[in-house]
Amino acid sequence: MEPLLKIENVSFRYRENAKWALEDISFQLQKGEWLAIVGHNGSGKSTLAKMLNALHFPTEGQITANGTILSEDTVWEIRDQVGMVFQHPDNQFVGTTVEDDVAFGLENHGVPHEEMKTRVREALLDVGMSDFLTQEPHHLSGGQKQRVAIASVLALRPNLIILDEATSMLDPKGRKEVVKTVHEMKEREDLTVISITHDLEEAAKADRIVMLNKGRIFFEGTPQELFQKHGDMLKELGLDLPFPVRLASELNKRGLTTSSGMSEEELVDEIWNLHLSK
Repeated sequence: MEPLLKIENVSFRYRENAKWALEDISFQLQKGEWLAIVGHNGSGKSTLAKMLNALHFPTEGQITANGTILSEDTVWEIRDQVGMVFQHPDNQFVGTTVEDDVAFGLENHGVPHEEMKTRVREALLDVGMSDFLTQEPHHLSGGQKQRVAIASVLALRPNLIILDEATSMLDPKGRKEVVKTVHEMKEREDLTVISITHDLEEAAKADRIVMLNKGRIFFEGTPQELFQKHGDMLKELGLDLPFPVRLASELNKRGLTTSSGMSEEELVDEIWNLHLSK
């Protein structure tokens, strides 16, 4: 199957003769996949996010989205295919109500009124916010605001949704809300998602991880492979391992052999099964 997104030998620097912000980056993304791009501050994540939304163009290499090569001539075509959810949801709000806000992008795209009403309601239903149509966005909690921001992107029906540090400003409850919402939508709607994050709890929900370090790809594989092979290095870089992974590691040190569970539920089930087998 042809990849939805191809990053081929991409390098980028902000000015001539400057240090490379990204250097020789290559990876692909298939339709329906959730890819997490992780790394510490300064690893190149933000630069890559701007490039994926056509705010930067590669200094070297090529980006192809759904068969279209990113260039100055195709920038708007690419942006129509890619929906971006940013770190600060308040910066994305323009409407006086939740309904108005989700409709704003559709109006700009010339979507007919009746279809627009249908898309707004479907998108808000998808993120569990259909009871908040007439609410003012600034009265919502952080997690609710971010879910409305996701609905605004969903209503446009892009081929790819990018979460650019979309949970980093939320409290733990709001973060869990948003990650759970995205996970459920991906399974239900076969969405294609890229989450750019330093939160490994969020990245653990992805199908695959690309880890950046000093502008290069340090690792590409499943979350479990990353945590098992490079857990010590992640801690050195200031990236906190997910709680179930840390707990599994401590239990293994104490002689209770478990796998590196990706969720608390998986780890509890495994410990329970070990107990029953004794």
